[in-house]
Amino acid sequence: MIKKKMINPIKLLIFDCDGVLFDSRRANEEYYNHILKAVGRAPLTKAELDFVHMHSLPECLDYLFREHPHLKEEAIKVSKETSYSKFFPYMILEEGIKDFLDWAHQRFFIALCTNRTTSTKPLLEHFDLSKYFHLVRTALDYPKSNPLALATILSHFKVRPHESIYIGDSVIDEKLCESCKVPLISYKNPSLKAIKVIYHYEELKTFLQSNGLCSYRDLAP
Repeated sequence: MIKKKMINPIKLLIFDCDGVLFDSRRANEEYYNHILKAVGRAPLTKAELDFVHMHSLPECLDYLFREHPHLKEEAIKVSKETSYSKFFPYMILEEGIKDFLDWAHQRFFIALCTNRTTSTKPLLEHFDLSKYFHLVRTALDYPKSNPLALATILSHFKVRPHESIYIGDSVIDEKLCESCKVPLISYKNPSLKAIKVIYHYEELKTFLQSNGLCSYRDLAP
């Protein structure tokens, strides 16, 4: 992990979804195992579970059926017929996230950048989080393997990379931030190249306050 003091006013906070807003590992496991069972393939291996926890649905289906291409078309059909909302009960909201967003929403632009697709909006609405995000970018727009997933968020808010912070937890997030020169704060993953690792959202609030970072509302005329 790379640590350095932030000196630029921060206007924009960008969040990953899975592993950052939610502990969704169990939900993703149940969802993809449902698809695999429906088409007659064995359950996820640990390596496959790690993969599906970070990638978009099309990328996951490509990966899961790389050795079973004859099953992929049926798997796509099952995925379209299966609402992810039935797996919401397995989702666990990260501790402190709502309190943090209540505080941050009045001070920063807030965006979501996720590899989820059609489940994103229903998920945010189910947990009453939609009101906090000024922009939501999903893999239906660009998967996070494409730098445009993040670059178009910066463009939308007319914010420079050093005026933003991305909160993520995976190598996918790390590579995305590196591609756009956006500072990364790592959530519960000390192995990433990040300016800081946090384990609770109180730490993020304290970090923003203690570094004297101005919000976009502070900079408004």
